Amino acid sequence: MSTTATYTVTGMTCGHCVSSVTEEIREIAGVEGVRVELESGAVTVTSAEPVDAAAVRTAVEEAGYQLV
Repeated sequence: MSTTATYTVTGMTCGHCVSSVTEEIREIAGVEGVRVELESGAVTVTSAEPVDAAAVRTAVEEAGYQLV
């Protein structure tokens, strides 16, 4: 059974931003899927087990954005 968590990312302005955030979060162990909505900044992460929010924050910051 998978779990889903939603976060809000600020600073994204284009499709490249979405790709960067998606790629970084997908590298987190256990992540099965990532959906990023540019307009709202909503990021939905699907994983087999709950993912540590600090890992998501680090991934978002690696991409150059901020997790709210």
